[in-house]
Amino acid sequence: MFRITKEFHFSASHQLTHLPADHQCARLHGHNYIVVVELAGAELNSDGFVRDYHELAPLKNYIDGSFDHRHLNDVMEGPSTAENMARYFYDWCVSRWPETAAVRVSETPKTWAEYRP
Repeated sequence: MFRITKEFHFSASHQLTHLPADHQCARLHGHNYIVVVELAGAELNSDGFVRDYHELAPLKNYIDGSFDHRHLNDVMEGPSTAENMARYFYDWCVSRWPETAAVRVSETPKTWAEYRP
Protein backbone atom coordinates (compact mmCIF):
# COMPACT_ATOMS: atom_id res chain seq x y z
CA MET A 1 0.00 0.00 0.00
CA PHE A 2 1.29 3.45 -0.93
CA ARG A 3 0.50 6.35 1.40
CA ILE A 4 0.95 10.08 0.96
CA THR A 5 0.16 12.95 3.31
CA LYS A 6 -0.18 16.68 2.94
CA GLU A 7 -0.30 19.21 5.74
CA PHE A 8 -2.45 22.36 5.94
CA HIS A 9 -2.41 25.14 8.56
CA PHE A 10 -4.95 27.62 9.84
CA SER A 11 -5.68 29.73 12.91
CA ALA A 12 -9.12 29.95 14.46
CA SER A 13 -10.98 30.53 17.68
CA HIS A 14 -13.58 28.34 19.31
CA GLN A 15 -15.39 27.72 22.55
CA LEU A 16 -16.64 24.39 23.87
CA THR A 17 -19.72 25.76 25.59
CA HIS A 18 -21.06 22.33 26.57
CA LEU A 19 -18.21 21.90 29.08
CA PRO A 20 -18.36 23.10 32.71
CA ALA A 21 -17.67 26.81 33.09
CA ASP A 22 -14.42 26.14 34.97
CA HIS A 23 -12.98 24.00 32.13
CA GLN A 24 -10.33 25.94 30.20
CA CYS A 25 -11.87 24.95 26.85
CA ALA A 26 -15.21 26.44 27.87
CA ARG A 27 -13.62 29.87 27.59
CA LEU A 28 -13.17 31.58 24.24
CA HIS A 29 -9.71 30.66 22.95
CA GLY A 30 -7.84 29.88 19.77
CA HIS A 31 -5.36 27.48 18.21
CA ASN A 32 -2.96 27.26 15.33
CA TYR A 33 -4.39 24.13 13.75
CA ILE A 34 -2.62 21.60 11.59
CA VAL A 35 -4.68 19.33 9.35
CA VAL A 36 -2.97 16.34 7.73
CA VAL A 37 -4.81 14.41 5.04
CA GLU A 38 -3.59 10.92 4.17
CA LEU A 39 -4.36 9.21 0.88
CA ALA A 40 -3.59 5.57 0.15
CA GLY A 41 -3.66 3.23 -2.80
CA ALA A 42 -2.47 -0.24 -3.67
CA GLU A 43 -1.52 0.96 -7.15
CA LEU A 44 -0.04 4.16 -8.52
CA ASN A 45 -1.57 6.11 -11.39
CA SER A 46 0.15 6.43 -14.75
CA ASP A 47 2.21 9.36 -13.43
CA GLY A 48 3.52 7.25 -10.54
CA PHE A 49 1.37 8.98 -7.89
CA VAL A 50 -1.31 7.92 -5.44
CA ARG A 51 -2.60 11.38 -6.37
CA ASP A 52 -0.73 14.49 -7.48
CA TYR A 53 -0.27 16.79 -4.47
CA HIS A 54 -1.39 19.73 -6.62
CA GLU A 55 -4.82 18.14 -6.87
CA LEU A 56 -5.25 18.76 -3.12
CA ALA A 57 -5.26 22.54 -3.61
CA PRO A 58 -9.07 22.69 -3.18
CA LEU A 59 -8.63 21.64 0.45
CA LYS A 60 -6.22 24.52 1.04
CA ASN A 61 -8.66 26.90 -0.63
CA TYR A 62 -11.55 25.56 1.44
CA ILE A 63 -9.62 25.83 4.71
CA ASP A 64 -8.36 29.33 3.87
CA GLY A 65 -11.79 30.57 2.86
CA SER A 66 -13.98 28.88 5.46
CA PHE A 67 -11.83 28.17 8.54
CA ASP A 68 -8.77 30.41 8.71
CA HIS A 69 -9.21 33.30 11.16
CA ARG A 70 -12.82 32.30 11.82
CA HIS A 71 -14.75 31.39 14.94
CA LEU A 72 -15.32 27.64 14.55
CA ASN A 73 -18.58 27.72 16.51
CA ASP A 74 -19.97 29.73 13.58
CA VAL A 75 -18.53 27.35 10.96
CA MET A 76 -19.20 23.85 12.29
CA GLU A 77 -22.25 22.03 13.59
CA GLY A 78 -21.75 20.55 17.06
CA PRO A 79 -18.68 20.81 19.27
CA SER A 80 -15.59 22.03 17.41
CA THR A 81 -13.31 19.43 18.98
CA ALA A 82 -10.26 18.16 17.12
CA GLU A 83 -11.99 14.77 16.88
CA ASN A 84 -15.08 16.24 15.21
CA MET A 85 -12.92 18.35 12.92
CA ALA A 86 -10.94 15.28 11.82
CA ARG A 87 -14.19 13.53 10.85
CA TYR A 88 -15.52 16.67 9.19
CA PHE A 89 -12.41 17.12 7.02
CA TYR A 90 -12.30 13.38 6.27
CA ASP A 91 -15.86 13.48 4.93
CA TRP A 92 -15.07 16.56 2.86
CA CYS A 93 -11.91 14.97 1.41
CA VAL A 94 -13.26 11.48 0.70
CA SER A 95 -16.13 12.97 -1.29
CA ARG A 96 -13.51 14.45 -3.65
CA TRP A 97 -10.66 11.96 -3.41
CA PRO A 98 -11.75 8.35 -2.77
CA GLU A 99 -8.15 7.46 -1.84
CA THR A 100 -8.55 9.44 1.40
CA ALA A 101 -7.57 7.09 4.22
CA ALA A 102 -7.42 9.36 7.27
CA VAL A 103 -7.34 12.93 8.52
CA ARG A 104 -5.43 14.15 11.56
CA VAL A 105 -6.02 17.46 13.34
CA SER A 106 -3.68 19.09 15.84
CA GLU A 107 -4.57 21.95 18.16
CA THR A 108 -1.19 22.05 19.89
CA PRO A 109 2.26 20.67 19.12
CA LYS A 110 1.63 17.80 21.55
CA THR A 111 -1.95 16.80 20.73
CA TRP A 112 -3.50 15.07 17.71
CA ALA A 113 -6.90 13.60 16.88
CA GLU A 114 -7.38 11.28 13.93
CA TYR A 115 -10.36 9.95 12.01
CA ARG A 116 -9.69 6.75 10.09
CA PRO A 117 -12.69 4.61 9.13
